[in-house]
Amino acid sequence: MLGPKSTVVILSSEVSISFVGWRLRLSHRAKGTFNARARAFPIPLGKVYSTNITQDKETGLGNWTDQQIRDAIVKGIRRDGSNIIPVMPYQAYSGMAEEDLKALIAYLKTLKPVKKATPELESRAPLTRSLGIPTYLKIFGRFSKSPAQAPKSGIERGRYLVEHVSLCGDCHTPRNFIGVPNRSLYLAGAGAKTSPLGEDIPNITPDKETGIGDWKREDIAELLLTGTKPDLDNVQGLMAEVIQGAPHGFKDMKREDALAIADYLKSIPCDQE
Repeated sequence: MLGPKSTVVILSSEVSISFVGWRLRLSHRAKGTFNARARAFPIPLGKVYSTNITQDKETGLGNWTDQQIRDAIVKGIRRDGSNIIPVMPYQAYSGMAEEDLKALIAYLKTLKPVKKATPELESRAPLTRSLGIPTYLKIFGRFSKSPAQAPKSGIERGRYLVEHVSLCGDCHTPRNFIGVPNRSLYLAGAGAKTSPLGEDIPNITPDKETGIGDWKREDIAELLLTGTKPDLDNVQGLMAEVIQGAPHGFKDMKREDALAIADYLKSIPCDQE
């Protein structure tokens, strides 16, 4: 089991998107305010803002039950029953182990209340929540069954962390204009026009020409823990945020988990076109 703090440490990447995937810190932080919303994410025909996930009872999760928080994380259903824009990576989080979900919810319950309202969804498309999201999920949704426990080691541990906790594919897999990932190019990188916040995202498959095929497993783990590349250069932008966290980031994960992620990344087929 990851434990309340360590679960978020690894999760700490938060806004997955469809464009939300990047996690608790990345998504729910803006201008130094941790976990209290206001980071803007572009969506087709509009913009959505990360929400306040502190324990404030008026503007955050202070009045939410554990089950309501769980439903938001893995089903994309808000306390009032409305749909969450799939910028929130609930499809990926649906495969998170029950023990880790419980730890994550326990951690969220410890966040100091911050009174800060979330800006309304900006959308030029009518019925985005009531019609658009259900239609999108019916056609493109990919939910998983949550296992009781997470794999403990090896490539399966790495796959679990990459696909259901750290959500590497949210940034490193290219998407089309409505946010649907191109799974034939899984983790093969994304250009500025198709990445969540307009950055060029590198290929992290084992391809030796365009990916990280020449990297050792220790090189990958070192980057995840310190942000340092094999050539001693440092990562910048979103990846630097993911590693540093707010305050927890990839830098706080166990080395064995970083190596498990490395082993999984090196096992991915790189014969993608």
